[in-house]
Parts: sequence; structure tokens; C-alpha cells
Amino acid sequence: MLSALEHAAALDDILVVDDGSTDRTVEVLPSGNGVRALSLPRNVGKGGAMWAGAHETDAEVLLFLDADLVGLRAEHVELILEPVVSGEADMCVGVFQGGRYWTDLAQRLAPHISGQRAISRDLFLSVPGVRRARSGAEVALTGHARISGWRVQTVPLTGITHVMKEEKMGALRGFGARMGMYWEISSYVYGEKCRRRATSIIRSVRRLLRAEQG
Repeated sequence: MLSALEHAAALDDILVVDDGSTDRTVEVLPSGNGVRALSLPRNVGKGGAMWAGAHETDAEVLLFLDADLVGLRAEHVELILEPVVSGEADMCVGVFQGGRYWTDLAQRLAPHISGQRAISRDLFLSVPGVRRARSGAEVALTGHARISGWRVQTVPLTGITHVMKEEKMGALRGFGARMGMYWEISSYVYGEKCRRRATSIIRSVRRLLRAEQG
């Protein structure tokens, strides 16, 4: 995967964020290839790791990629970046196609949770709640993009898949990790609905009070 990134001419900075892991991620990174590492002292979840990475660079456009991709090529990187760099889109999301059946199906059913996306740094940092969203980071980005009227493009990433949690961690631990990810996504979505409902109620009360005072 790192080899594909190194051969992508559009990339000026490659940053690997270690989200408080215990698997020696930083230690096993190859040295002398221009790849930088950011090691967080504790696990803050995907949203927090993305936020920390965005603050570690001054790049105008950010490209987020999952670390377990299989089949990534330099042209895939260019494909995701081009609409944002050219100004045609505010955010571009890459969706697996022609990789493996199950990962292709998952992204066809829920493209909004794809971790492969390009976005301007300023827009990313403007998204409320993304830092604390953990595995709901992509949902936070997609939801804010819809509310804010961002121009969003989707591009097919042909031949790409990723290592599934059950393959990395074994059937039981992997299934548990998957359920944990879905729980974090659901918790974020539910929390945002409650927050918006509370905000709506507060605004209604304020309007009522202003009307009574007037």
C-alpha cells in the first residue's frame, strides 16, 4: 500500500496515524521513504485520529485511506484526489468495485461509510463532532456534506478490497470488533439525532420567550 502512495505524484505528504495501538505499527514502518508517522498516546477512535492527522499537516487537500487496503494503485489515489484538487467537488468518495464480493456489496449498500475520501483541510476541520465520532467519522462527514450542500462525487476504485476484521483478528474477535464498529456508528447517529432534537426544542423555547416579551 505504501508503495502505491509513494508513486502517486499528487501526494506531497504521507502520514500514518497510529491510534494508540499495541501492534508496533510505527516500528514496522519502512524508514527513508518519506513516510511520516504520528503516534497517539491513547486510542481516540477513527474520527479523533483523522482530526489529529489533519492538524499534523498544512496540506490544502486531505486524502484519507484505510490502512488495510489490498490492491491500491497510484492511479486510484489520483482518481480520488482529482475532483477536489481541480475544484469540481468539495469531497470525493471512493467506492470498491471488482475487488471481493462481500466488500463490494458492503460499499454498494452503504457508500457513505467508505473510508477512502478526499476533502479540503478547511472543510474537514469545519465538521462539528467529527473529532469525537470514532467509527462514525465518515457518517459525520457525509451528513454534514448533505446539510451544507457540498458538491460530493463518488468514484469507483476498481480491484480494491480490504482485509476483513475476521481475517485479521480471528472469527470471534473480528466479529466482536465489527459489532463494536457498528455500535460506534449507531451511537454517533443516535447522539446526533438527540442533539438536533434538543437544539430544535431550545430554539422553539427561545422564540416563545421572545414572543411573550414582545
